[in-house]
Amino acid sequence: MITLSEFFGLLASNPFLVLVMVLILGTIFVNGATDAANAIAEVVGTRSMDIDDAILMSVICNFVGLVAMTFISTAVADTISGMVDFGGDSHLAMIALAASTVGIVAWGVAAWIFGIPTSESHALIAGLTGSALAVSGGLDGVNMGEWVKVLYGLVLSTVLGYLAGWIIAKIIPIACANADRRKANNFFGRMQIAGAAGVALMHGAQDGQKFMSTAMLAIALSVGKTVGEMGGFPLWIEVLCAATMAIGTAIGGKKIIKKVGMEMVQLDKYQGFSASISAMISLFIATVTGLPVSTTHTKTAAIMGAGAAKDVRSVNWGVCKEMVLTWIFTFPGCGLIGYALAKLFLVIF
Repeated sequence: MITLSEFFGLLASNPFLVLVMVLILGTIFVNGATDAANAIAEVVGTRSMDIDDAILMSVICNFVGLVAMTFISTAVADTISGMVDFGGDSHLAMIALAASTVGIVAWGVAAWIFGIPTSESHALIAGLTGSALAVSGGLDGVNMGEWVKVLYGLVLSTVLGYLAGWIIAKIIPIACANADRRKANNFFGRMQIAGAAGVALMHGAQDGQKFMSTAMLAIALSVGKTVGEMGGFPLWIEVLCAATMAIGTAIGGKKIIKKVGMEMVQLDKYQGFSASISAMISLFIATVTGLPVSTTHTKTAAIMGAGAAKDVRSVNWGVCKEMVLTWIFTFPGCGLIGYALAKLFLVIF
């Protein structure tokens, strides 16, 4: 397992690795600003928490989620690192990886400017795939056995998230029909905070592992090895990735929180709780089974399901349509950007 001092030694001897690591940390920062905010959007929208307190909670939980889940299981990280093959030439591989990260950052920043919670997870997967295709010249650069897990995760994140949010939001009013409304509202306000913390933990576990795996991939390629040959993920890289994601959430999370938590749908506290619990369960199942799902898809689908359970008209389907279109274009968009940039970088470098 690579030590921090060995890593600094690699950086000193390989300036291109410095560039690639800066770009990867940039993708993690953007992920924190765009994706991590989804975990706490509805708890702010229902006014169960102040936006600054919610962001602080998210920062802490994302950090803990990545470190704790990596100790338990690295299934998602293993899926990402085994998804593409950049070939045996480490220099060409590093160029391709750099190209994919530039595309991811550009896509994520554009989405953040417009306040649209795009999936950085899918941007990462598409960018890596596009650049791998550019280097290999064909499908040999893609491990379809691992890549198909993305499709499984896409179905899980949307269908399970929406249905679970809808079902739980339907059950709660029936189960609490005779409860004091004020006490019930206070109870679900507190439970919603706990649920949001759980989603933030699982976001760190899911997305944190994806981008941590990419960082380790860069280090492995720089020494001509595979991620599997590096002996695991050292604690320092977990801390580095988690801290970068946390900074992204703290600096840029408010724009996305307002879009998802305040503009997409107006939720009662029990609906916010329903959305959080649904998303947390879906993300946990995906994480332990190694499915690289989008936390954005999962949480947003759960929010829509919880909102529609009470009244379909309560959901701002115009905002939902805007988000869905962004998601649809993420795969081909980032894939083409990664491919084009990789071809360009191979000529330049």
